[in-house]
Amino acid sequence: MPTATQVQIGDVVVLTQDAEKRLSQNDSMWNEDLRPCTLAEHSWPGSKFASLWIGMCICLPTYSLASGMIALGMNWWESVLTILVGSLIVMGAILLVSHAGTRYGIPYPVFARLWFGTRGAHLPALARAVIAAGWFGINSWFGGQALDAILTRTLPFWNGLGPHLAIAFTIFWAINVAIAMRGPQAIGRLAQIAAPTLAVGALALLVWASTRVGGFGPMLAAPAKIQGVTFWAAFFPSVIGVIAFWATLALNIPDYTRYAKTQRGQMLGQVLSMPLTMALFSFVGIAVTSVTVQLYGTALWNPVELIVKFPPFVVIVAGIVIILSSVTINVGANVMAPARAFENLWPRYITFAMGAVFTGLLSLLMQPWYVLATFQNYIFTWLGTYGALLGPFDGIAIADYWLVRRRRLDLAQLYTPDGIYSYARGVNPRAVAALVIGWGVALIGLRIPSLYFLWAGGWLFGLLGGLFAYWFLMRNERSAIDEAAFASITRVESVPAEQPASG
Repeated sequence: MPTATQVQIGDVVVLTQDAEKRLSQNDSMWNEDLRPCTLAEHSWPGSKFASLWIGMCICLPTYSLASGMIALGMNWWESVLTILVGSLIVMGAILLVSHAGTRYGIPYPVFARLWFGTRGAHLPALARAVIAAGWFGINSWFGGQALDAILTRTLPFWNGLGPHLAIAFTIFWAINVAIAMRGPQAIGRLAQIAAPTLAVGALALLVWASTRVGGFGPMLAAPAKIQGVTFWAAFFPSVIGVIAFWATLALNIPDYTRYAKTQRGQMLGQVLSMPLTMALFSFVGIAVTSVTVQLYGTALWNPVELIVKFPPFVVIVAGIVIILSSVTINVGANVMAPARAFENLWPRYITFAMGAVFTGLLSLLMQPWYVLATFQNYIFTWLGTYGALLGPFDGIAIADYWLVRRRRLDLAQLYTPDGIYSYARGVNPRAVAALVIGWGVALIGLRIPSLYFLWAGGWLFGLLGGLFAYWFLMRNERSAIDEAAFASITRVESVPAEQPASG
């Protein structure tokens, strides 16, 4: 009878001490950041996930995403509804992937070994890293613009410097990289400061907008400029854009839920925070942007373009708030995944800090100044394209964990070079085939004009294509262990008194 290598305690599965000691000797698959969590490390209550999501949602990209819909011609309630629908849809995918992180305590690059193989996992990990680096650059550009606005108002000579915006961006980018190098623990401390600060700033902006136009009635009275077919042509890709906004977290959410105490706690913490926060904060951006149309004759969807119209003191205060927000979202959402992905390439030598530096350098290649040049670049080119890129990965992850393996994993084998999850020399060719099929479904829309909706909804159709293709190709997979095999390697223990079974 096989010796148990893992222990199930309540909602979580951890390695036995003997298995952990043996596997830790192989530094090509294991280091302190990639190893599964111990029972003591499953310590995050639901409130921790709620505060994390609130801190990440209350950010400048959310404001710009929502307010840009006014620029497309939607009215305020159509824009809020678009944000809410997209947030609820992507939350479904997030919860499905979250379960694996909580149950087995594994980070995203290790979770990807399950579907792509011990070596093939570099593909989904690096794909996620590239997108995260793009967001790192976008938030750094927002922060750099805010820093430039502050310096322009406070230092008379600053505006005379030719590349002053580029200099401010470089300074802010370097600050972000330096903070990110301090590691994941910096995330919680930053979020505790930034989320309430930005919330207060957003409310102040809302009050200013309301008083300038005589109350909420006039502020929200602007009618929609698009109706009928034109509205739906904007609504569908906008919903997909909202989904794509968090499609990155739908992949690497195990990096966070691996620390959860219970499944119920992390689920409630996420469901009760992200969609509502997105809708409420979006309302602020939408309402304020509606006012800018009345005051300035154009929709100022980039908040930095709005704050520079205020007196110097307000520019300084608002700029500091924007800077704080940009740092928080960068460290919280845009460093963890790529830094882990770079670590996973060479665990023996690459540290989290080195991965954070690589992320910063990669972000410069993503040209955030071009992405944020227009709202069309932002939602259709950036969000739409990377949504189509990541959708099949989301579908493959969900299909593997829920349909192929039915939540039964051999945790030790994820850290074994020639184990059951090695497939063909460390790569699962059926996962690669499913990925190509998922991408192909979306790309058909670019080749056939009548099917353009497949590209416009690239994340959704890519996810479905990848999910069904992977399930079909892996339906007889030998590495999928049955209940008897799972029981033979898993010792079940009662939940300690300090570790409640649910809640």
